[in-house]
Amino acid sequence: MFRFNRTYFLLALGLFLVEVLIAMYVKDAIIRPYGGDFLVVIWLYCCVMAVVEVNKTKAAIGVLLFAYLIEILQYFRYAHRLGLEHNKVAMIVLGSSFEWGDMIAYTLGVLTVLLIEWRLRLKKVLQ
Repeated sequence: MFRFNRTYFLLALGLFLVEVLIAMYVKDAIIRPYGGDFLVVIWLYCCVMAVVEVNKTKAAIGVLLFAYLIEILQYFRYAHRLGLEHNKVAMIVLGSSFEWGDMIAYTLGVLTVLLIEWRLRLKKVLQ
């Protein structure tokens, strides 16, 4: 079940660097909040696929459900309940407010992953 996949690891590393750059330097109303959320589910998927051999669709759905759970917990202000409201890094990672737009960004990110994986699988079959 556990195995190392270099391709997914490198993708995860690259996406992590993009996420850090967005968090540090982008201060807009679209790319930082929604682009970051779109990319974070793709990053999580790549992290999972880098170390676990699992069905790709199940992994993508699991990542999406996890992202939904975190967003729902934001609605209940769980970071504040844990006493992390003064920890800037924790608040960036965990988030602080529920947004329907984030749910849409997560969904679109996972749909993008599934589409790419489907296209790659189709290309492999047709070769």
